[in-house]
Amino acid sequence: MREKAKILDKEAISRAVMRIAHEIIEKNSGTDALCLVGIRNRGVYIARRIAGCIKKIEDRDIPVGALDITLYRDDLALASGQPTVRKTEIDFDINDKKLVLVDDVLYTGRTIRAALDALIDFGRPNSIQLAVLVDRGHRELPIRADFVGKNIPTSKKEAVEVRLEESDNTEEVAIMEKD
Repeated sequence: MREKAKILDKEAISRAVMRIAHEIIEKNSGTDALCLVGIRNRGVYIARRIAGCIKKIEDRDIPVGALDITLYRDDLALASGQPTVRKTEIDFDINDKKLVLVDDVLYTGRTIRAALDALIDFGRPNSIQLAVLVDRGHRELPIRADFVGKNIPTSKKEAVEVRLEESDNTEEVAIMEKD
């Protein structure tokens, strides 16, 4: 794959995350019973950043968890080799909470469907909302994000790469063209 265009730089990502934090607070009328769960890997980093922004805005700590969806994927049987299962870390009760599920890119909706299945194994939240840094379209399932940092129309011949300091030592979102 080759890089076609840079869509967001470090400052634009920071602004998008702060805007998402403000929207979450507004939609939920504050932070009571609010918690965030990020989908591994980059969703966890974005969830932590959103929680940091909420702390700056409301001066309240919001619980943040990490969710691994590997064993809930509907394409697991199609994968060659052994899947890499990482640790799910939700060390707080999600029952009756306003849970915001966080991921980096929303595409077909299948990752989110798997995450919803996984979350239900941990309890019954009052509500589940979805926050994504990038929505690129092409949904295959009836899933939509409640909070979006940036809508980026793409073709199916393209990919969106989110690169974050925590995992990639750089900070940007790029559209990649498949060869």
